[in-house]
Amino acid sequence: MTTERRAIYFVSESTGITAETLGHSLLSQFPGIQFQRHYRPFINTKEKAEELIQEFEKSREATGHLPLVFATMPEQEINSLLMQSPCHYYELYNAFLEKLGVDLHTPPAHEFGRSHGVTNGNSYDSRIDTINFALAHDDAMSMKNLKNADVILVGVSRSGKTPTSLYLALHFGMRVANYPLTEDDFERNDFPEEIIANKDKLIALTIDPKRLHEVREKRRPGSQYASLAVCRSEINKALELFQRYGLKTMDTTSSSIEELASRIIRESGLNP
Repeated sequence: MTTERRAIYFVSESTGITAETLGHSLLSQFPGIQFQRHYRPFINTKEKAEELIQEFEKSREATGHLPLVFATMPEQEINSLLMQSPCHYYELYNAFLEKLGVDLHTPPAHEFGRSHGVTNGNSYDSRIDTINFALAHDDAMSMKNLKNADVILVGVSRSGKTPTSLYLALHFGMRVANYPLTEDDFERNDFPEEIIANKDKLIALTIDPKRLHEVREKRRPGSQYASLAVCRSEINKALELFQRYGLKTMDTTSSSIEELASRIIRESGLNP
């Protein structure tokens, strides 16, 4: 049976993070379809919208299907253009904005970029600090100040620690460090003292060895690092270590970053 393929566009007047996040969550409910994803942020002029509409038309001609478009587009003129274009159009604000206006007895502003505006300087500065913390403590670049971390992710190389750390920092303002298990750790059969000292903050990530092999093979084709045997060995040794310390362990094999982040927040007991 041939898997159906459909073109998906995530469109926004700004960064597109909202459209992408909610769109991905909705699409995850249709596992039998292969989606070809296209990201089109900063569609904030009529000219850009018209160029994008031409792209929709080309997609329809090439695939035989109207593309599906997830958008956050409060700018009404551009929104109207896209709504009438050759696509299945899902404007994610429209589902709630007007009803919110009725319930709040206040009409919505319909001004683009407001959701990304800096309405609270202290909050913005705090969010930047958490991102800098994640970058500084990525892949054990620094083992200092781990006591200030909300969560420390541990796992073998390429198990999803870095993107998850940055996602939690960017979207939830969490201070996240991550530590990659190396051959030295496996020979010692233990974590470094700095990690053990913060055991209550550890969340372990694991991944199917075959999937890990595929990920590493793209990074270092034909290397011992990417071999299936090494991947299996590292995962088994890591799981033994996680079990010994009684760590909460999450499988990243088929989880999206959004799903993984949600689970980490629940397991950590934090309410960012």
